[in-house]
Amino acid sequence: MPKQKREEYKAEFKQALTDFVETLKSDVSTEDDQWTIKGFIDVFQNIYTISTDTKIVSKILEIHLFPRLLEFASQYNYRIVLAEQQNYYPDLSFVSANDESVKFAVDLKTTYRLPDNPEFCNGFTLGSHGEYFTNRKSNKNIQFPYSEYLGHFCLGIIYSRSINETSYESEIHTLDELQSITSVISNFQFFVREKWEIASDNQGSSNTANIGSIARIEDILNGNGVFKKLGEKWFDDYWINYGKIQITTADRKVKNISSLRDYLTYRGKNTKLANPIVRKPSRKNNRRVSK
Repeated sequence: MPKQKREEYKAEFKQALTDFVETLKSDVSTEDDQWTIKGFIDVFQNIYTISTDTKIVSKILEIHLFPRLLEFASQYNYRIVLAEQQNYYPDLSFVSANDESVKFAVDLKTTYRLPDNPEFCNGFTLGSHGEYFTNRKSNKNIQFPYSEYLGHFCLGIIYSRSINETSYESEIHTLDELQSITSVISNFQFFVREKWEIASDNQGSSNTANIGSIARIEDILNGNGVFKKLGEKWFDDYWINYGKIQITTADRKVKNISSLRDYLTYRGKNTKLANPIVRKPSRKNNRRVSK
């Protein structure tokens, strides 16, 4: 497919998805911006409250929003292909019903605001920079080969925790008490960005080959990632080669390149092209990265 046509399809899909997510807040929150999910209910009509554990919150939000995502796909004549395995990329593949060569990867990303620094969120991972990312024809851990997608998007949700996870204790309520149950999260902010737009030059976790995100919320909403001045091509080039190229430092030590500034120097490019970003405050109890 010609590059210009690819870009036209991508721009149309991005705009449609952006317009769509602006309507989602009312699907998950009350008028005072509390999550409408209060817990789990059993056949005896007992309601069991949930914790703010990021994996639990993320999965419930995905289930909660999936019918609306199906509506969006139908409206724009796409079908949704779900990831076959839990660790596959992406969460959702949107495939055009008119032309199956038109595919878009959409990952659902959720994270919480830092309670002591609410202008920052806890961040999230943006997929692997391993086999399927470096070998764009690979089928390993990916629904379709990476190169078949015309665009790679994050549908993100940033929220505030209403309850401290460390002090959480499960409670059982009756249906009559439904309205009095405290929602564990609130204050939702939805966004759509291509993943290169919100990428950092650091891994999202120390023990897996995942691309990390930026963490300042304003930068995320504005797509102000470290590659903003460079574009997607340099994002791809950097992460394909992340940690694989060795350089010799001024003190004659050999190290693998793991920062964009070092990488630009190695490539003979101006280091000012590495967009300066505000790093997330370091706090011991905020080390976990959200989905």
